[in-house]
Amino acid sequence: MMEPVPPKGMGPLARREARLAWGLLFPTLAAVALVVILPLLAVFWIAFKPIGLAELRPPAPVVREDIRGDLEEGDPDAYLRYRLRNSSQDQAITGVTLTDTWPEGLSATEMDPRCTLDDATLTCDLGDWEGGFRDQIRIPVAADPSYFEGPDVEASEPVISGRANNVLTSFSGFTLENFARIFNGAEFWSVLGVTLFYTVFGTAGALILGLFAAMLLDKSFTGQGILRGLYLFPYVAPVIAVAFAWILLFDPYSGSANALLMQMGVTSQAINFFGERPLALIMVTLFEIWRYFPLSFLFILARMQSIDTDMYEAADMDGASPFQKFRYLSLPQLLGILSVLFLLRFIWTFNKFDDIFLLTGGNAGTRVLTVNVYEQAFALSNIGAGAAVAVVIFLSLILFSLFFFRVMSREEGL
Repeated sequence: MMEPVPPKGMGPLARREARLAWGLLFPTLAAVALVVILPLLAVFWIAFKPIGLAELRPPAPVVREDIRGDLEEGDPDAYLRYRLRNSSQDQAITGVTLTDTWPEGLSATEMDPRCTLDDATLTCDLGDWEGGFRDQIRIPVAADPSYFEGPDVEASEPVISGRANNVLTSFSGFTLENFARIFNGAEFWSVLGVTLFYTVFGTAGALILGLFAAMLLDKSFTGQGILRGLYLFPYVAPVIAVAFAWILLFDPYSGSANALLMQMGVTSQAINFFGERPLALIMVTLFEIWRYFPLSFLFILARMQSIDTDMYEAADMDGASPFQKFRYLSLPQLLGILSVLFLLRFIWTFNKFDDIFLLTGGNAGTRVLTVNVYEQAFALSNIGAGAAVAVVIFLSLILFSLFFFRVMSREEGL
């Protein structure tokens, strides 16, 4: 008897289940797109725009209204003044118009040729404004007693409008100037070298120290729980607290580390640990290792305690040394978790900003790419150059991740 041939393609029920599954996943996908993808696209967009920090807001006409002179005393030189300016120094605004409600009891003895007063509504056609435009409208006025009984003219808010090209949202003005500015300077390659040193040694050091701590606590002994809690302290403590603790500890004038080194005769004068090259870079790298080794410790210890102990008992019977048991039994079992930790710690350390900024502010040879993003965008008010550096960071991490997964897949194939 022939077996029934399964139908080709998806049946109505399977298609209905697929649509239901996509419908249930849509809120999650939309949230990911809004939280992750849209900001990432915005950074790429800004990186190709010559935008300063002040240009994030579109150009807009600005007006300030006041009355000069004493109307109550009948000052003949009193006038209503509108101070006008373009908020942008280089972007033009076209078709600027001003409207304002004229107060009751106030009369104009002379009208500006750009303005008309019709049924208690003042309308001014101000034309086109170039970047940095400033001007004033002065309308000589007089007031009768009914004006002082009503609301003050300053309570009337003038409305001004115009059309302007926003360099941030327009589809023109794309340029590679930001990237050319970054790569043309020798400073970028120096910053990249510092970033790689900080990332590679900080990541490797945190893994090695975490592995060593996990090996120490792999066996049960009295006080094991207390020691585990102490190991977690650097990671769970607020970064601003531990950073300033390190600064005070290694202060060249009042720090305990310098006092101890001088009393021991190691040095004859105080050492500025966070202010001298290349010592400052070594210190911030050591801080990175000390602060983040507990994360590696937790993952590695969990993996070590899941390894079958029968292998170690057999190795003991064969006379294997502790190093041989670690080399041929423990390490192959830990390669998976070590590779994942190395990838995560590399990405997180490459993106690290707050630790270095709190310890040195990026001075004394500790300026990494993330600090460069902050300085370009906010210290130099060049938001486009800062976004360009952020794009370089993102692409560098993408290339590293691809290289890492390719190497790991090749190793697993072996």
